Amino acid sequence: MEKTQKNSTRIHLGTVISDAMDKTVVVAEDRTYRHPAFGKVMRATKRYKVHDESEQAQVGDLVEFCEGRPVSKTKYMYLTRVVKPGSV
Repeated sequence: MEKTQKNSTRIHLGTVISDAMDKTVVVAEDRTYRHPAFGKVMRATKRYKVHDESEQAQVGDLVEFCEGRPVSKTKYMYLTRVVKPGSV
């Protein structure tokens, strides 16, 4: 029997905040959650270095990216697609 199950990695969605590096963009992913003790809605931002082989993402673009094999010390995310181009 053959196993054809693909590894399912979580798809992340974020905004490109920097494209100054070669084949790399910095993406900010915002998330909201409710504080466990006080119930207040909190907002947190995490920044990822995302590998962009074709250098198609620009600052302000909404992009979709996922986790993969490490490319360098801090880069382990890969650009899947540009969901919505930023304002020009």
